[in-house]
Amino acid sequence: MEKLPTPGGVATLLANPNPDSGSDLPEIILQVVDLRPIGNSSTRYTFMASDGKMKIKAMLPTHFASEINSGNLQNLGLIRVLDYTLNSIPNQTEKALIVTKGEVVASSLDSEIKSEVKEEMVTEKEAIKSSKQGAEPLIVLKPKQEMNIKSATQIVKEERGNAAPAARLSMTRRVHPLVSLNPYQGNWTIKVRVTNKGNLRTYRNARGEGHVFNVELTDEDGTQIQATMFNEAAKKFYPKFELGKVYYISKGSLRIANKQFKTVQNDYEMTLNENAIVEEAEGEVFIPETKFSFLKIDHLSSYVNSRELIDVIGIVQNVSSTLSIRRKSDNETIPKRDITIADDLNKTVVVSLWNDLATIVGQELLDIVDTSPVVAIKSLKVGEFQGISLSTVGKSIVQINPDLPEANKLRSWYDSEGKGVSMASIGSDMVSPNTKSGGRSMYSDRVFLSHITSDPSLGHDKPVFFSINAYISFIKGDQTMWYRACKTCNKKVSEASGSGYWCEACGKNDDQSSLRYIMILKVSDPTGEAWLSVFNEQAEKIIGCSADELERIKTEDGDDQYLMKLKAAMWEPHLFRVSVTPNEYNGEKRQRITVRSHAPVDPATESQCLLEEISKLSP
Repeated sequence: MEKLPTPGGVATLLANPNPDSGSDLPEIILQVVDLRPIGNSSTRYTFMASDGKMKIKAMLPTHFASEINSGNLQNLGLIRVLDYTLNSIPNQTEKALIVTKGEVVASSLDSEIKSEVKEEMVTEKEAIKSSKQGAEPLIVLKPKQEMNIKSATQIVKEERGNAAPAARLSMTRRVHPLVSLNPYQGNWTIKVRVTNKGNLRTYRNARGEGHVFNVELTDEDGTQIQATMFNEAAKKFYPKFELGKVYYISKGSLRIANKQFKTVQNDYEMTLNENAIVEEAEGEVFIPETKFSFLKIDHLSSYVNSRELIDVIGIVQNVSSTLSIRRKSDNETIPKRDITIADDLNKTVVVSLWNDLATIVGQELLDIVDTSPVVAIKSLKVGEFQGISLSTVGKSIVQINPDLPEANKLRSWYDSEGKGVSMASIGSDMVSPNTKSGGRSMYSDRVFLSHITSDPSLGHDKPVFFSINAYISFIKGDQTMWYRACKTCNKKVSEASGSGYWCEACGKNDDQSSLRYIMILKVSDPTGEAWLSVFNEQAEKIIGCSADELERIKTEDGDDQYLMKLKAAMWEPHLFRVSVTPNEYNGEKRQRITVRSHAPVDPATESQCLLEEISKLSP
């Protein structure tokens, strides 16, 4: 006898959402309807599980991928549920069926099975009488009504009229994927999920006071766009949009995104005014595919301190222990963990994981760090703490060993040659003018000092980077040359009331500390001079010793030896990679030029660079 879906199977599952043991389950066979992969995955599939009368959104275990890829299980097939769990869908009342164990009963049926009502007529009185006598309950049907034949047009029109507003919106207009939208398009309707919701903010400008509010929207393909609402529209839609819910949106407008303020990877941004249509898609649930736009580690410098968030992928080289950091804004302690990742350009960068990413994902990485896992991280902020570094934000996503072409390529490279290659931090730029990586080096963006000092507007929007060849002409001996730092996090410490040193960042006392350079020096070239800020790693190379050693010389050997040590570092040529940003001190605006990396001048390489520059001048 041909197997059919178990009558009431979905209701049985809903009545027992978390079974203790699969062996206690009655036989439940369900039909697979609307089978499709999740995003571009070839291992994860979703479908509607049907018993012929009721349906529930469901997901198959990954080992079923082989059954699907081989054709053993297809759309409209039957599966026997051996073990399962029911998960809540965020911001929805419905449950999702996660099949943890099952088997294929039939690869595919000819059509979708739907329950049919028996044709025999039973009056309500007979049904009640039968029920009182303890017989099986009978199906009560109303007498047949005279059939009213309608045209297809009439039926569609009535269906649209009876539908909820969101359903009418989806029926009357074709839903457009976000990737297809552009500013020159006419009417469109999109179906999106709210994946990030900002606060309703007040702003003031020359035209007065107003309100602004924005959301990040993601469609089923994983494409994102930022939508902004002002004034009346902001007040109207702020309570309407709820994080995690799905909406149909139309009558919005698009424009080229302002790169300075955009927070998603999209060339356009959306504006919704008070006439826009926003309807919740009740009953519509989808989990957007995570799409990445990976940036090479060697190309991070142009994004330093930018509002634009970036995505990276790399091999995990190191995972630190968890630190407790006290946030200055509210004095709250939050967990942080640093990981070091590398890519196939032989560059490394430190990524700071915060909050749950530090405690949960960070611990998972620490447990498997010996296997050198691949991580793909979406939405990272690029900073310049102790060189170029990355940091997660509230909406960052971390995937470990993802099923992505880029991850497979990176794994193949690392296993074949990468594990034996010497890696360099993104903070230490290459000193060869013939860099093949396309990244920045000591010989790219080479300028004279006058190019920097003559333009006060440099770095106004974001830091700009240059390379210079200059002599150290003066190091002020009576300046503050160092600070006392925590040996764990390198942050400034203070002397504890009893003994030892208190680190505010780590929230603990330590018996020991170290000195780290923070100094200013003057450099000169044929066009002028400038003051540079130098931090510990670069200063140690310039001075030729650690800050602890220089402090010992000053304390034990006297000021003369101390000044002689500083003088020995002067009038030597150096290559500097610097960043330029505006700075305000005592109400006066000035440039802040910070050394990011340093190298001694190699005469042969410098000569080669000059010859190449001369050849460009030849007609």
